[in-house]
Amino acid sequence: MLAALVVLIAYMLYLDAQIKHGFSGNKWEVPAQIFARPLMIEKGQEISQKEVLEELDLLGYRRVASADSSGEFSVSGNTIDVQRRAFHFPDGREPLRHVAIRWQGARIDSLYDRSAAKSLGMMRLEPWLVTRMVSASREDRMLVSLDKVPAMLPKTLTLVEDRDFYDHHGVAPLSIVRALMANIAAGRTVQGGSTLTQQLVKNMFLSRERSLVRKAKEALMAVIIDARYSKTEILQAYLNEVFLGQNGDMAVHGFGLASYFYFDRPANELNTPEIATLVAMIKGPSYYNPRRHPERVKERRDLVLRLLFEENEIDRDAYQRYINQPLHLASGASLASGKHPAFMDRVRRELTDILAEPSLRDSGVKVFTTLDIVAQRRAERALAQTLDGLQTDRDAALQGAMVVTDSASGEVRALVGGRDYEYKGFNRALDARRQIGSLIKPAVYLTALSDPTRYNLATPLEDKPITLQSTGGKQWSPKNADKKFRGSVPLITALTESLNVPTVNLGMQLGLGNVVDTIHDLGVERQMRENPSLTLGALSLTPFETNQMYQTLSNEGRYIPLHTVTNVTTASNNLLWQKAEFFSQRADAQATYLLSYALYKVAREGTARRVGQAFPSINMAGKTGTTDDYRDSWFSGFDRNNVITIWVGNDDNQPVNLTGAGGGLPVFVNYQKTQSPKSLSRRFPQGLGIAHFEPATGSVVAPGCPGSLSVPAILDVLPKPSDCEGLRSDQVPEEQEKSWWQRLFGG
Repeated sequence: MLAALVVLIAYMLYLDAQIKHGFSGNKWEVPAQIFARPLMIEKGQEISQKEVLEELDLLGYRRVASADSSGEFSVSGNTIDVQRRAFHFPDGREPLRHVAIRWQGARIDSLYDRSAAKSLGMMRLEPWLVTRMVSASREDRMLVSLDKVPAMLPKTLTLVEDRDFYDHHGVAPLSIVRALMANIAAGRTVQGGSTLTQQLVKNMFLSRERSLVRKAKEALMAVIIDARYSKTEILQAYLNEVFLGQNGDMAVHGFGLASYFYFDRPANELNTPEIATLVAMIKGPSYYNPRRHPERVKERRDLVLRLLFEENEIDRDAYQRYINQPLHLASGASLASGKHPAFMDRVRRELTDILAEPSLRDSGVKVFTTLDIVAQRRAERALAQTLDGLQTDRDAALQGAMVVTDSASGEVRALVGGRDYEYKGFNRALDARRQIGSLIKPAVYLTALSDPTRYNLATPLEDKPITLQSTGGKQWSPKNADKKFRGSVPLITALTESLNVPTVNLGMQLGLGNVVDTIHDLGVERQMRENPSLTLGALSLTPFETNQMYQTLSNEGRYIPLHTVTNVTTASNNLLWQKAEFFSQRADAQATYLLSYALYKVAREGTARRVGQAFPSINMAGKTGTTDDYRDSWFSGFDRNNVITIWVGNDDNQPVNLTGAGGGLPVFVNYQKTQSPKSLSRRFPQGLGIAHFEPATGSVVAPGCPGSLSVPAILDVLPKPSDCEGLRSDQVPEEQEKSWWQRLFGG
C-alpha cells in the first residue's frame, strides 16, 4: 500500500512538472497577425463619405440608428457618427472614441470627439486584420483575456458546461453521477461529466485515446491544475484553448478567433445571442457547424438562451427577442487563408530580414503593413476583368501584374501578381523581368533636363535617320513607330509622342553613362550595359522595380525604397521593429517638375491621351511602353497620391499584339475609375516660371508671339527673349505670369 502511494505521489509530481511546463511562458504557438494600414482622416482632407463607409464596412462596423457601442456607426446627411474601437497602435493605445465626422462637399469639414467634447485635427480607424501567418501545427488562435470579454461569456460558459466550476477542485463527482444517470435514462450518451478543467487538460495535454487510464490521468491533472492555478487563470486558458471549428485545414481555437471567424468582430463586441451560439458549439463543433447546419445550431443556441432566462441572466422580453433572431453569421472571408498572395509574398520577404529569428513569428507578433485593402481588391478586379476583355480573339494567353504605391512615402498600397490574383505561385509583380520599352524614356529626358543650360522642354531634337553600331558590331537604325521622320521636334513633343529617333539622338548626346547613372538614381539597382538600345528600353525589370523608378519621378526626385512593412510589435504591444524614415534627393526637383509636366502632356494629348479622355477634369501623368514584336505592354502613371505600374504580356514571351496604350493603359483607366483619383496639384519650385519659345529653333521669345510654345522653364538660365520679329529685347520672362498650367496645377 505504501509503495503504491509513493508511486502515485511520484506520478503526480511528474504530471505537475508537465503542467508547469505547459502553463509557463507562452502556452501556445500564436500566429503573427498581419494588419493593413490604418485609414487616417484629417480635417480638410479630400476624401469622400463613400470611401470612409467602405472602410467601416471592411472593418466589420455595424450600421445602426444610433451609435452607442464599440464598433457601431450611424449616418445622417453629411455626418457619420462612429464609435471607433479601442486599439493598440504601434505608437500607443487609443481608447474607444465616439467621433462625429462631418463633410462639406468633398472634404472633411470637422471632426468632433463626443467622448471628450472637443474638436480633433485628425483621427484614425484601426487597421484591418488581413491574415495570420499560421505555423506548421495548423492551429490558429487569437488570445483574449478574461477582463476584455463580455461578462456574459464566462457566465454562459460555466452555466452550460460546468455549473459547479467555482466550487469543485478540478473534478466534480456529482456531475459525473448526474451525467451517468442521464445517459442510462436516454440509452445513449446525452451528457458529459467532464468539468471545464478536465476539458482543458484533454485539449492541452492528452491524446484523443479513449481509455480508463487516460480518463484517470485527466482527472489527476485536473486536480493538480485546480490546486496550482486560480479559477480565473483556468477559465482564461479555456477561453483560448477550446476547439470551435475548422477554417479550411486550420483548427479554430478559442473565443477570440471564433468571434472573428463566425461574426467578423472582436470578442469584446459579442452580444448575448452570439455568445450563446459559440457556447452551443462546444459540445461538437463539427456536428454544430453553424454554416453547414444552421437549423441544428439555432435549436441548440435557443436552448442555451433558455438556460440563461431560467437563471435570470436575461429577462423574458430579451429571451423572446433573441430566439426570434437568425444566427447572423459573417461569411468568414475576413479570416480566409491565402488572401492577396502577391502582397503577402512581399511582406514575407521583408519579414525574413526583420524577424530573422523564426520563433518570433509564432509568438503572436503584430505586423503592420501598408496595404490599402480597398485599393488591393479594386486592382485585382481591374487587372482580371480588363485582361478578360482583351483576351478575345487572341491566341497568346494574356497575363499581367500591377503595383500601386504611395508617391510621397514609398508605401505599397496594392500588389497583384497575375490575372488569377488568388494563385499563390509565380509572382509576376516581383519576379517577372521583362524589357520595359518606352517606360525608360523619362530617364533619358530627365538626364537632359538636369542640365538646364543645354536643355529645356523646347530644345529642338533631331528626328532624322541615324545608324549606330550595336553590340557585336551590327548596325542598328532605330525608327519611330509610324516610320516617319520629322526633321526636328521640341523635346517635349518627342516625349509626348514617344518618338524613338529623337530619344536615341538625345541619349547619345548626353552619353549613355550619364543615362545609366540617372536610371540608378531613380532606384534601379541592376547592372546594365551601355548600349544605344538602352535608350529605347532594352532593359529588363520587374513591375516592382519599374514602379520604384516612377515613384522617385513622381516625388520630385526624392527616392524612398518601396516597402510593405512599417512596424512590428510583440503580442503584448511592445515595439519590436520600426521602419526608419529615409529619403534621398536623387534627382533635381526643378528637373523632375519639368518632366512631370511633360508626362502630364503625355496623358493629355500624347500616347496616353486616353487618360485625359477618361478623366477630363483630373490631371494625371503617365507613360506607355511597348517592346519589340508587341511582346510586352506597359503603363506607369500617377495622380497626386499614387503611382501605378501595369505590365501585360505572355508568360512564354509570345507576342500579344498590344501596345502600352492597348494593354497596360486600359487597366490603369479601369482601376482609376473605381478609385477617387486626386488631381496633380504642385506649385512651381523656386526659380521656375512660364517661358515662351520659337518651336523650330528653341529660341526664347516674348509672350504672345504667334505660334510660340509656352512651357515651364528654369528662368535664370535662359537668355533674354527676342521680340516677335526676332529682335533682342530687354524684357525678361515674367516669373509671376500665370499660365493655364499654373491655373491647373497651382503656382
